[in-house]
Amino acid sequence: MRVRVEFTTEPFHGEDDQLPPHVTASADALRQVGLAPDLGPLGTSVEGEAEVVVDAVGSALKEALSHGATRVTLTVSDLDAAIAPAAPVVATDLSDGLARLIAEVEAELGGSLAELPRAQKQHAVRLLEERGAFEMRRSAETVAEALGLTRFTVYNYLNRIREADADAHA
Repeated sequence: MRVRVEFTTEPFHGEDDQLPPHVTASADALRQVGLAPDLGPLGTSVEGEAEVVVDAVGSALKEALSHGATRVTLTVSDLDAAIAPAAPVVATDLSDGLARLIAEVEAELGGSLAELPRAQKQHAVRLLEERGAFEMRRSAETVAEALGLTRFTVYNYLNRIREADADAHA
């Protein structure tokens, strides 16, 4: 079974805008076993065979905690699980507003949100935030389902987007 593991460690920022030591230590632990972690502004992700990735991520998280991480959040996805193709969405009234926004973002980004790479999923969350999608009740759950992520991951992306926007306007 192939899996994708996404994790974030806190605190998010290091000294002088450098990656915190716990981020680099966890990435180094993954590289030592031949994995290629993707370090992004919203966390670290790695893909591969479950037997290798799960053990390696355990070691990486131990490294992160021993190098100053105070909190770790983790999502594991089965890449082999069948993903049903999204049905075309046609908005018929205001109750379909979120579905319409998701369909617009899918069209803009060129396909199903669930099939996008991580950076594009983060961009999709930003676009949906800019269009007011998260003002709607239970929208995070719906967006998470469309992205093939957990609600927690969507909130994580959203919090970092809002934090970056607040910093930009400060």
